[in-house]
Amino acid sequence: MAVVDLFDLPREGVLLGIDPGTATIGVAATDRIRMMASPVETILKKKLAPALDRLFQIYDQREAVALIIGLPLNADGTAGPRVQSVRTLASSIRKVRDIPIAFQDERYSSAEAADMFRAAGASRQRREAGIDAAAATIILQDALARLEQRP
Repeated sequence: MAVVDLFDLPREGVLLGIDPGTATIGVAATDRIRMMASPVETILKKKLAPALDRLFQIYDQREAVALIIGLPLNADGTAGPRVQSVRTLASSIRKVRDIPIAFQDERYSSAEAADMFRAAGASRQRREAGIDAAAATIILQDALARLEQRP
């Protein structure tokens, strides 16, 4: 299955969202009725294969039906160098398992997550440990908001 438009994803079931970074992959998941997204964990990405194994374990445990990947567009909406690395990650995921994948604009998601941690008074260590999964949650919430507009 190729990367699809968000509106072409299955209408029901758990969605898994990821915030792909250079060293980690933040993971979040929706509930079954897609009312909200919650952080799951941050996967270390020293080597891609074990990171993808863990991602698919989470995908299967939660009985997810699709994956939403944060796409790091530039502030002006253009694709920068990080976009290609995310598209390569999506291609690697599809080579391991043929699952529905959609992209969601993730501009400012990490900054928004960091602001939330700061506002909550979290220590720097706690912020660093949870920021990727929190950013994945924001990406997934944004996708849910877009899906509410589904024609």
